Amino acid sequence: MRHASFALVAMAAVALHATAAAQHPAPPTAPPAAGQPAAQQEADAYTRYELLAPGSGKFRILYEVTATTPGATHYFNPIRKGSIASDERVTDRATGRPLAFDVVGAAIARAGGVRNPDTTQTYIRVTLARPVAANGGEARVLIDKTYEDAKSYFTEWNGITFNRSLGIKRNTVVLPAGYELTSCNYPSQVRREPDGRIAISFWNGTPAEAPLVLKARPAAAMASAAAAPPAALADRLDERAHQNREIVYFLQQPETHAFDLYHDYTESRPGAAAYLNIVRPGSTVSGPRARNLDTGEELRWEILTGDTITRAGLRAGTVTPATEVVVFRFAPVAAGSSIRLRMFETYTDTARYRLVGDELVWDRSFGRPANAVVLPAGWMLTNSSVPATVSETVDGRIRLDFINPRTDEIAVLVTARRR
Repeated sequence: MRHASFALVAMAAVALHATAAAQHPAPPTAPPAAGQPAAQQEADAYTRYELLAPGSGKFRILYEVTATTPGATHYFNPIRKGSIASDERVTDRATGRPLAFDVVGAAIARAGGVRNPDTTQTYIRVTLARPVAANGGEARVLIDKTYEDAKSYFTEWNGITFNRSLGIKRNTVVLPAGYELTSCNYPSQVRREPDGRIAISFWNGTPAEAPLVLKARPAAAMASAAAAPPAALADRLDERAHQNREIVYFLQQPETHAFDLYHDYTESRPGAAAYLNIVRPGSTVSGPRARNLDTGEELRWEILTGDTITRAGLRAGTVTPATEVVVFRFAPVAAGSSIRLRMFETYTDTARYRLVGDELVWDRSFGRPANAVVLPAGWMLTNSSVPATVSETVDGRIRLDFINPRTDEIAVLVTARRR
């Protein structure tokens, strides 16, 4: 399903894990002018809207976001105009502990790195648990607040309507208990949550806002029906928009059949203490390393093969003498906390990355919702079988970002030629 099969290992109770996620970070920004603070940067934004009592115009917002500006000590979240905010709480997702925050105006936000803020805009200013680590560090924040906005959430006819343009790319809207969905104008996953409420979630892969309009009505049967799907179907109903893995491939010159990559993953299961990466057959791995993005700490790793995997007590599916795994180890995750990992590796794969005549050929299946491929220096894109967003990196290489909001794999074929 992925560039290699992935399993996740807990120190006490090792189990396979099937969630995934990600949204690639914002492109690098230009250095700030003298005396100007670095521009606020962020990544991995996800919003969950829980619609409260019909007629109240209120909805709870759970906003997950990652501050990525190196050295930043604060993060600024705008309060949307036309909405009345209340019941704010902010949590550090790494530790699960509360964070200090206040509400400030545009002048303070500008001094903190928000570029060209509206002078009438207000912001939640969050004091981060620690400065954002250099070299790709992150500070993961959860902002919990309630908005009252009767123009976005209202009753009409015999039901409710949620009509709101959403700029964040990954979103979920949860209907009030006992309501059925009757219409949704944006392609979305529909899932029933354990408490019986209906959740509508989507990944917006376009550069524009999603002009979402949902309608729902009371349904007595919805309140009484069993909430949990059959166990055999649970994996297929996993929420795609909230999956939290991402991967970026950096292709070396095609004659080498080699590519560097990094993949990010958030582990939140109490007691988990290692990440197990099973190398895809046909590939060889070298140069692994990893770090904790929350703290910048380098992590221990080892490569195991065959019987050594079984003797180490690692669950890696069917283990043969040829099975190879990379194990990244970290301190056990405490209840209510999490760790964000970034793991680097170099792979060689003669079957899936090769040179055919003068044409570079990359032929690989992706199982995650977000994957990126960066062409080697000096190569221009000629074909991409799956739609992608194309950009140029700061060093002049072509990058393709593939967003797959579905729960299946995409078979990506990319070709390129030398400039």
